[in-house]
Parts: sequence; C-alpha cells; structure tokens
Amino acid sequence: MFLALLPLLACAFKNALASPTHWNSTAALSARAPSSSKKVIIQMFEWSWNSIASECTSFIGPAGYGFVQVSPPQEHIQGSQWWTDYQPVSYILTSKRGNQAQFQNMINVCHAAGVQVITDTLFNHMAGADSGVGTAGSSFTHYNYPGIYQTQDFHHCGLEPGDAIVDYNNRVEVQTCELVHLADLATDTEYVRGVLAGYGNKLLSLGVDGFRLDAAKHMPASDIANILARLTRRPYITQEVSSSDTEAVQPPEYVGNGDVQDFRYTHALRDAFLGGGISGLQNLDNRGWVPGSQANIFVANHDTERNSDSLNFNSPSNTYILATIFSLAHPYGTPTVLSSYSFSSSDQGPPNGGTGTCSSAGGANGWLCQHRLVSVSGMVGFRNQVGTAGMTNWVAPQAQRIAFGRGSAGFVAINNADSAWTATFTTSLPNNNYCDVITGRSNGGRCTGFGITISGGRFTATVPARSAIAIHTGQLGTGASPSGTVAVSWSETATTTLGENIFIVGSIPELGNWDPASALPLSAASYPVWTITVNIPSNTAFQYKFIRKETDGSVMWESDPNRSATTNLSGSQSISSSWT
Repeated sequence: MFLALLPLLACAFKNALASPTHWNSTAALSARAPSSSKKVIIQMFEWSWNSIASECTSFIGPAGYGFVQVSPPQEHIQGSQWWTDYQPVSYILTSKRGNQAQFQNMINVCHAAGVQVITDTLFNHMAGADSGVGTAGSSFTHYNYPGIYQTQDFHHCGLEPGDAIVDYNNRVEVQTCELVHLADLATDTEYVRGVLAGYGNKLLSLGVDGFRLDAAKHMPASDIANILARLTRRPYITQEVSSSDTEAVQPPEYVGNGDVQDFRYTHALRDAFLGGGISGLQNLDNRGWVPGSQANIFVANHDTERNSDSLNFNSPSNTYILATIFSLAHPYGTPTVLSSYSFSSSDQGPPNGGTGTCSSAGGANGWLCQHRLVSVSGMVGFRNQVGTAGMTNWVAPQAQRIAFGRGSAGFVAINNADSAWTATFTTSLPNNNYCDVITGRSNGGRCTGFGITISGGRFTATVPARSAIAIHTGQLGTGASPSGTVAVSWSETATTTLGENIFIVGSIPELGNWDPASALPLSAASYPVWTITVNIPSNTAFQYKFIRKETDGSVMWESDPNRSATTNLSGSQSISSSWT
C-alpha cells in the first residue's frame, strides 16, 4: 500500500535536501490573495467529492461563489465522527469524502464552473490515536507512520504531563506540545518540511488553488513560510489562528504567509448581534485585528458552530443570517460562508452518507445548505458587484440598526431589532429601480422579491424586524415595497392525554426565542388538529418546534431536527404537520 506513496515521498525528500526558494515577500503575499474577482468562499464541510462536483455545476458556479473549501483529502483514521478527517495517517488521497480520482474530477468540474478549490490542509500534526488502520488501509502508531515518519520527526516537548498543551501563554508549549494528543510534527526540521511541501505540491499538481492551514498557530510562522517557499506555484493561503488578546501567539504574526482567520472578528459579530449592538461595527480595521486586506473572515466554521464561540444556524432571532449578510456587505476581509448539516451531538458526522443534498433554496436530508439561502446567495452577488468600493452613507440610528453603501454600486440596511424600521435612506446609487437581493432576484425586469426605487439618491422603505434589505446595480427591476407582517397559521396533528396541551416555540421573539415558558398555546377546538395563527415579520427565516406541556408544568419536546420556515413577502401562509 505504500508503493503509491513512493513518487510523492521521493519528491518530498528531494525538496527536503534542497534549499528553499525564498520569494519576494510582497510579491508572494499578493500572489496568495484570492486571484478571482469572485472572492467569496464556501466551506463545504464534510461534503463528498462527487456531491461537491454536482453542486459546483448546479448552483455554486452560477450563484457567483469564487471558491469551495473542502475537507482534508488525505487518508485519516477510521470512524464516523467528523473530526476523524482531521487526524491524518498518510498522504494517500483516500478519505471518507472519496478517492483521488473522485477528488481530481471534483476539481476539474468545479474549475469548469468557474469555481476554485481550497483544501483544508494539515501540516501541524498526524493522528491522535495510539494505533490503528486508516481509510486507505495504512497501519500506524502514534509516532510511527511506516515509510513516512518515525519518532524523531515529532516534537516531544516534555513541558506538561502527556506533552499536552496546557498554558497558551507559553509560546514554546503552544508550538511544540500536542494539541488534544495529536502527534505534533517537527516542522522545524528539513525532512518534515520537505514531506509537507511534497504533499502540497501533489495537491497543486491536481489543480488545487489554495490551502487553509488548520491549526496554524501551533506552528511558528517561519516554519510555514519555509514550507510554502518549496511549493511549485503560489496558491491562495489562509491560516487558522484562533487566539485571545492575551495569548502568546497572535494572528498578525502570520500575515507574511497569506490571509489569516482572526477569530476575534467572529466573536465580535456574535456579541454584537446577540445584544451588544451592531452600531459599533463600522470601522473594523481599527481594532488591532489582522488588517482587512489580509483577513479571511467567517460568522461560523465547523468548530465554532459546535460551541459558544460564534453564532450558528440555531441562534435566536435570525441573528446568524443577519450576521452573514453583514459579513458579505462590509468591506473588511475575504468572507467564508459555512455550508454544513444539522447535528444533535458535537461529534456527529455528516448525514446521508456524506452526500450533500439541497433543496432549491435550502437544505435537504439533514444538510443545511446555508449557501443556497436566497438572502445569502443574493449577498454573494452583492459582494461581487461592489468589489473593492469603499463604505459610504453609514447610519446607525439605534444600537441594533445600521445601513451603509458600498460606493455607487450597492446599499444595505440591517435591522437587528424586534420591531420594523421605516426610514428614508440616502445612498450614492444612481436613480433607478432595484431588486432587494435578500428576498429575490431580477427576472425579466421584475423583482421576484421586494423592489426599491431610488430617486434623488434616496428611497423610503420598511425593513422588517430581524431582517434586512440589500440592493446593487447588478439587480435592477420593479417590485412591491417591503413592509408589514405575514399571518402564519399552523395545523398540528397530535393526540394527547387528559391535561396535556400543545404549544409552539421557536427561534424568533414572536415564538418565544426557544423559551418554553414563552411558548404559545395552540387551540384544541379541532382536536386532534391543534391550530394557531401568529403574525411574523415578512421574509423572515426561523426555526421552531412543538412541545407538550403537562398540568404540572413538565415539558416534552418534539424529536430533532428543528422545523424551519420562511415567511412570505406579504399576505398569509399555512403550515400543516404532525407530531414527531
């Protein structure tokens, strides 16, 4: 099984012996910026290669996304959990996502659709398991990967019990001890650098366009620079550097290698949209973070959506979607949009055997497909249209309401408050009829969603509670103005025992913000069909569940996953279902 590795290892060993070619740092950094005019990245978390190829053709390319970021393609430990993908055991390109031929086909198909490919790339470590057999059949122990690495190729820091990282204020410990028992590669040695560069060059030879360097802060920036200098061409580079302000290793150290994922941006959006106020988000280049021109930003990624480090798809009051709209509208950073799946435990692997599936404007079969939401994909077009245009016409009349333009190309208003916002907005856009890309698109001169008319550089509109409007010069047309609420009527079939009643609770204020004490009671007048009508702001995406309440106050929830819906632009709508 190691015969397939010999050409790669021979190349790696040759590179290890050769002196690296040091690029001009300014030219190298420029070359590692996103090379496409379409700069929005989708993290296609845990999608198989075949399903990514299909999605590139059917949606990602036509929607204007520039890159897909895919899971690590190399052989890893076995197991159904998502994190097994991040414990490599060899550089054979056979993983749970597919084999090398399928990986190559995915790259080719995505390229044909105008989409570039970034791989999640593991230079820092190998497996955390003490021994086992990988997804391509390779046997290994913690510090012995036959034909690749032996004990001397790993750090053995000796600073803490089990060589574990404990003190994040100690730089040496962070960069030479083991992250959650993952065997820490000695990236300061010539041999390891050569092997890693050989792996990188293998990916580049298949057409990969960029690397996301996982756990980058656990490697000195100079080690990464040395490895990158051995590559045959200059890919887009983004580096994961999760750090607080007080830790020894800081994100700005890594900008010489390429873009940096500075998690302080993610935390700031979480805190602002969950109550701190979004009015303070105007200037993000004055906070001591990585400069916007070198930042790769995200509202959530696969790690943070599983803890409290970020907003996520289940965050209350549409805050996750609003923060995503903000990140795509604001000029700071290169944005990555997470496309993931529902899970009931943090370790849970992907549904549907890893085959990603979507509906026309959302998910299916357990997949969330956030990248297909009308509001999110609409803002990708906004981002492409406004390009590098500066921010204009900023207003923030309240802590949770902001509006701003992007030069003469686009304008967005975000209402993170619980009531509608009616205002007259001043823009730098030409007088014309525009389609709101949060609710639809232009189709034959008509807007499938709301329409906005600018006259004298101004327009008046009502931004629904916990929603947004966004217009740009690439989407022109006429349509109804945004306003009001929609009467949503539910009919839930459920049999109950004496004393039980059915309630509805959900992610928005109108449905109690997931608080069972604030859940709304349904009427049993048509038993066993329970009914209720709730006025909800138009064009609002939300999640909900039905619950049973006993006379003693005890609560029984429906089974997972959460139900989801989006209100119409106006009028009313009905939803019928049965207890699950």
